[in-house]
Parts: sequence; structure tokens; C-alpha cells
Amino acid sequence: MTASRTIRHKAAAGKIPAVPLTIEGYSVLHQMMRFRWSAWRQLSAAQRTEIASEAGRLLGQWEQAKSGQSAVYSLIGHKGDLMMVHFRSSFDELNRAEMQLAQLRLNDYLEPTTSYLSMIELGLYESSLKTYHELIEQGIEPHSEEWKRAVKEILDRQREAMRPRLFPEVPNARYISFYPMDRRRGEEKNWYTLPMEERARQMNEHGLVGRRYAGEVKQIITGSIGFDDWEWGVDLFADDPLVFKKLIYEMRFDQVSAVYAQFGHFYIGVRCLTKDLVALLNGEAPQ
Repeated sequence: MTASRTIRHKAAAGKIPAVPLTIEGYSVLHQMMRFRWSAWRQLSAAQRTEIASEAGRLLGQWEQAKSGQSAVYSLIGHKGDLMMVHFRSSFDELNRAEMQLAQLRLNDYLEPTTSYLSMIELGLYESSLKTYHELIEQGIEPHSEEWKRAVKEILDRQREAMRPRLFPEVPNARYISFYPMDRRRGEEKNWYTLPMEERARQMNEHGLVGRRYAGEVKQIITGSIGFDDWEWGVDLFADDPLVFKKLIYEMRFDQVSAVYAQFGHFYIGVRCLTKDLVALLNGEAPQ
């Protein structure tokens, strides 16, 4: 590389935006709820069946929707009894789903424990670096109108190519593991102070671990910066819950997790199809 080209590259590196490009898909809401079993048991068997069947009809429509599905999980442990996961095209649609659930008689027996709001997100570290370098090499000023047009073209192409990952069906797996996370550890270990090239390297290393489990677990990452208390939400879906432990444990050893990751509460649930909702609310575990 010539001296003049080296100088240009150093100058370009200094101008590269720190923020990677992202593309977004479905808006996502997790609702964790406790069930008021004592009040529920005071109802007659006929009343319980009627109320559960009413809820099942609405949830069944969402479960079978062509796009923007919902799923119900029976939570394991003290953090709640039910978790509902909703994929929708917008926050307005998520809010509409909340309002529809609130009108069900079943809602009288549900007590929210927490919730999580986010959007399916794909981070484009590799594409971002390539795009930024190419635009700077062409003499295009970062954040100029010409720059914005070029970036938009890239994002539009990526969004179309990644559409199945941005707008997926709820995976048909028996178990779910959901947890929120950050990539920061105070001022001494701050992920956001690293150069983009280093963040891209670490994320590539991180992704290699996940890809080794591709046949055993389905992973959906959602971005929540500006929407909720953590920066990302992670949903893992598998038929064997042991895979969650092995995958997350192995990922803890790569640099981005070992040095920078913080994790919130984990929620583990068993999928309950709406046809089995009446049985679940009668105290039977999902089949």
C-alpha cells in the first residue's frame, strides 16, 4: 500500500461513523403474567370452560395468523405463570392486541408481573464497515444527503434479502428462553467506546458460536434501546431446554460476553397451543 493510500485510509478510519447500520422487522411484546388461581377456583367448571374458550378463540386467531402471530407459554418458576409473545407490524398493532386481551373475561384473573417491548433487529456490522469505507473512498461526506441516499439503498436491499428473518413466524418449538441484555459494564468496560472494527470482530466471533447450534435452536434478537430498560431482548426456541444452557454457557467465553455483557432475568416457558388452553387453566401441564 502506498504512503498516500495509507494516509487516506487513516483519514477514512477517523471519519467512519461509530454507529452500525441496522434493519428492523416485527415489533415484539412479551407479557409475563401471574394467574389468580384462588379466584379462578371459585368459579364453576362451566364458567371456567366458557372464559377459557373465549380467550382461546382470540388467541387461536393470532396463533394461526398469516403474519404477526402470538404464542402462549406456561412459565416455569416463580416469575409468573404465563408468558404471551406477540409479533406485530407496528407498535400500534401491539397496543391493539393489548387492548383486545384486556377486554377478555380471562383478563380479570391475570396479574401482569412485567413486560418487554422491542423490535426484531439485525445488526449489519460487516456491511456497515464495507459501505462506510466505500463511500468515504468516493469522497462522500458522512451524514450528507448523498451519504444518506446511498445508505438507504443499502438498507433497502438488505431488508428485502433478510425479510424471512425480520418477519418470522413464531418458531414451533416446545421451549422458549427469553432474557434481556446490555453490552456495557460501567465506565471501565464500555462497549460503545470501542472502534467499530473491533466491535465487528467481537460480534463475528460471538456469532460463530451461535451458528454451531443452528440445527438445535432458533434465535431471534430484538432491539430495545429507547423502548425498554435493556438494550436487547433474546428469544431462544428449542425442543430440548438443555441446549439453552450449553449455548449461553459457551457464549459466555467469547470476548463480547465475557467482558461486556450484562444479563437480566431469564424466563423459561413451555409452549401451550391455544387448543390446550382450557386444560392448562384446569391445572394440566402442556402436552
